[in-house]
Parts: sequence; C-alpha cells; structure tokens
Amino acid sequence: TYHYAGHDIVIHESIDHFGAVVWPGALALCSFLDNNRHQVDLQGKEVLELGAGTGLVAIVASLLGASVTATDLPEVLSNLRANVMRNTRGRCRHPPQVASLAWGHDLESAYPASACRYDYVLAADVVYHHDFLKELLDTMKHLCRPGTTLIWANKVRFEGDLRFTQDFQRTFHTSLLVEDGEMKI
Repeated sequence: TYHYAGHDIVIHESIDHFGAVVWPGALALCSFLDNNRHQVDLQGKEVLELGAGTGLVAIVASLLGASVTATDLPEVLSNLRANVMRNTRGRCRHPPQVASLAWGHDLESAYPASACRYDYVLAADVVYHHDFLKELLDTMKHLCRPGTTLIWANKVRFEGDLRFTQDFQRTFHTSLLVEDGEMKI
C-alpha cells in the first residue's frame, strides 16, 4: 500500500513481467508529482504514461486531476487495468484509460500526431537493460509536441542507460528537476 495525493493506493505486483513490479523510479516520480503540485499542475491536463507497469504513476496523476492514458505492452495490461480501476473508481474526475503501446510500432496509426496532444508524457524506470532504447526515443519524439513536458524518472543501472540519456539530451531541451544520489535516480 502506498499513500499519495491524499489516498491509500493498493498495487498488485507480480513477478511474471518487468512491468508488474513497482520500481524505484515510479516511487520517485509519484513523490515528485505529489510534492510539487505548484510546479507541475496536472488538473485537467492530458497525460500519457509510457511503460505504466503496475499503474502507480498513472493512478497518482489521475488522483491529482489529470486525464491519463496509461500505456504498456499487451501482456501487462490486465494487471495494469485492474490496479488502475481499483484505485481510481469514484475518486477521479477523469477516469484513466489503459492502452497498448509497443515502443516504435504503429505510432502514427495508434497515436496519430494530429489527434494526440499531451500536456505531459510521464515515464518511470523505462530505461533498463533491453534492446528497445531507439524505439523508446522514437516513441518519445512522436508523442511530444511543442508545449509537451516529458517527465522521466530513471534509476541508472547500466552503461547503456547513460548512452540513452546522452541521446535523450541531444533530442530534447532538458532540465534536471530532482536528483536522488543515494538511489541513483
């Protein structure tokens, strides 16, 4: 059980998939959103979360007033949907949506640039030891328009994480909002 945005949040985790565990970046991002509402006002904003996993970040964003689309791979969606529904039903002005999104695949057909405009794109611990970092960056570029703020919390684990961070910094105007040296987030 977690407590954010004035609510207890019960998350069901599983060891079946990477996306079924609450990772440190998700906790850091939830704390940041909850404690910095003056800096990041989510009330009535359009938000998409990449790699939503258990849904904790999407749930917190919804409880803070955002209209949220939580995305992940198809095999994670049933647990994600159950966590989101359990923790937001009757508590949110905008019921969150849960949708499939495989990074780099069918982006224009599933998330057309002309129709999908997000105020915020959120991502927590989406960079880990895998082969899809180029696709992740392509997806971030596709979803972010002028005026979109991408907030990314990530625990540095591997050398590839640093290379991705450099590519990310070459692609986007970046600002370091918070750094947790102890957790390497």
